[in-house]
Amino acid sequence: MMRQYELVERVKAYDPDVDEHKLNRAYVFAMKAHGAQMRASGDPYFSHPIEVAGLLTNYHLDSDSIVTALLHDVVEDTDTTIEEIDALFGSEVARLVNGVTKLTRIELQSDDTKQAENFRKLVLAMSEDIRVLLVKLADRLHNMETLRFIKDEDKRKRIARETMDIYAPLAERIGMQDIKDELQDLAFAELNPDARDSILARLEFLRQRGEGLVDRIIKELSRILAEEGIAARLQGREKKPYSIWRKMERKNVGFEQLSDIMAFRIIVADIADCYRALGVIHSRYPIVPGRFKDYISIPKPNGYRSLHTAVYGPENHRIEMQIRTAEMAEVAELGVAAHWLYKQGEGKTDGRQYRWIRELLDILDHASGAEEFLEHTKLEMFHDQVFCFSPKGDLTALPRGATPVDFAYAVHTEVGNTCVGAKINGRMMPLRTELKNGDQVEIVTSKAQTPSPTWERFVVTGKARACIRRFIRTQEREQYRDLGQSILEKAFRASGNKLTNKGLQGVLKIFKCKTVDDLYVAVGEGHHTGREVVKAVYPGIAEREKSGKVVQLRRIKKKKGKAAEPVAIRGLIPGMALHYAGCCHPLPGDRIVGLVTTGKGVTIHTIDCETLENFTDQPERWLDVAWDDAVKEDGLHVGRITAVIANEPGSLGGLTTLIGKNEGNISNLKITNRSQDFFEIFVDIEVRDVKHLTNIVAALRADPTINSVQRARG
Repeated sequence: MMRQYELVERVKAYDPDVDEHKLNRAYVFAMKAHGAQMRASGDPYFSHPIEVAGLLTNYHLDSDSIVTALLHDVVEDTDTTIEEIDALFGSEVARLVNGVTKLTRIELQSDDTKQAENFRKLVLAMSEDIRVLLVKLADRLHNMETLRFIKDEDKRKRIARETMDIYAPLAERIGMQDIKDELQDLAFAELNPDARDSILARLEFLRQRGEGLVDRIIKELSRILAEEGIAARLQGREKKPYSIWRKMERKNVGFEQLSDIMAFRIIVADIADCYRALGVIHSRYPIVPGRFKDYISIPKPNGYRSLHTAVYGPENHRIEMQIRTAEMAEVAELGVAAHWLYKQGEGKTDGRQYRWIRELLDILDHASGAEEFLEHTKLEMFHDQVFCFSPKGDLTALPRGATPVDFAYAVHTEVGNTCVGAKINGRMMPLRTELKNGDQVEIVTSKAQTPSPTWERFVVTGKARACIRRFIRTQEREQYRDLGQSILEKAFRASGNKLTNKGLQGVLKIFKCKTVDDLYVAVGEGHHTGREVVKAVYPGIAEREKSGKVVQLRRIKKKKGKAAEPVAIRGLIPGMALHYAGCCHPLPGDRIVGLVTTGKGVTIHTIDCETLENFTDQPERWLDVAWDDAVKEDGLHVGRITAVIANEPGSLGGLTTLIGKNEGNISNLKITNRSQDFFEIFVDIEVRDVKHLTNIVAALRADPTINSVQRARG
């Protein structure tokens, strides 16, 4: 445990003007307040806030932040009040301690709800002052370092999962790379210890086999840079086990195929030298294609800047290199702390200056509850990013897979709500088009437009999804309200009574509704019938009702038409009924599987049909079947395609003509989505086999009026 004078000396090392008396008083106050309290590890409890304060000194934070770290648990775990903190240490410290304290004062039923509400409060607190987040991250890091002392395994895993899902991404967003790496690795050790041990064993093997390799590579790189007159400082580093594991999962590769287990940093004097060093490296060694990234020209949202490249370097080893200036290195290591303004006295820096926090606050405004807010913010934080430009050259960072609708909502909520089309690099494209790095996006809007429910299927940002859901909820409520009012008017009219607001207000408690509109919505949604409401308003009506005959309606069964003769399929029991799945439309030539369905016989699906996932736990219903190539087949089968075509004269005619020219017969055509510039359509085509359909798709893709076409799978 860090001693009192050691903590003061560590702060004085980077802030000579620190208020030593204030730090000493806070240290002693924390020790006395926590008294004989003990942690699960058996250590005195006050060792925890002291260690948290020590962690923050590594990032050169101001004295108020260090004092807050020392006092962050006294209000929650002792009899100390915020008023006492205010009187003894000032309003600034009291506000910060209160912000951290609020995060743990939550009494809710489920852990999921608690986590969601906790995160909602964290966002609100850090939007007022980003230092609340810094203290909370240091607090979580020390708790993770001592997590092994908690006996309850379920509790350990819950804390580790919360760390992985929430606190590590937040640390990354503010550029605290070291804290992010430590949090992820500590959580990984709890959630998947076997995988971590395996990776550590492999890393140790590589160290022994390549003893001195890092030093030799650094020596050679230093030599070739010096020959070109570039003064550089080189560092070698080894990736954390979780970072290696995540890359193995994401790229679906083995440990041996990773190129950046060992990475090297080249620190140079200025930006010009960054690009000169890059040129030297690329001229001396073959590059690994697709691995160059320029974060100097386009920095990450958290301020990170660097050049990334991978080459077949010295001794023919695949290595990753990061080239940056000393200032960039400081930002990469310290994150938001590198830009700190408090200790210079240049004014306060609140959380609202960070665009991503403003976006989280926007989501908070649109989400219906804490759980939905957590869902959307996870979407906002966890994706890799693409960088797109507005026509004016403004840069917008979006998650990978984002569409023009996501871009529109990133610009402004109103732009997203009224979006009708998008020009990508000067060309009109469908709103579901995935954006790529460097795309220039121009959003076309119309005051008559409203968000479409179909947008939710392809947007990836939390803000866009939250805004769309909010509009849908509002629209649905209005529709249910009108429907419920209509139902009640008919029910009251049929009973010979009059529908009045006063009458409905008298029965609101019976139906657990706050307002008459809520009751209309409940009836419209089908939670209550009009008759139930009539009987509640007029209780005597049930006794006055006369019994009547109940007319039973007989369901008329449709006559079954004669089914077409199926193609002979190997693996079926003779005489068993056979059907082709409408979800995937299997064709001769597809790999197929049979699924036994009670009362229907066997349904044939393609091997990659998503419907099959619902039956993975019922292997007894699966049949190993295949098309029988030995049986001559002259019949036709329905294949389905989905196409996006330009909304202009002749485009639909061109599509149908091409299908006809390629001997396909359209059996059904449906427009599924319509906009000012494009139609999305399903087309069912009678074809001989999968090769026939593939030829038709290839012919359609060559037509300039057809934006995209592919085989439908659902």
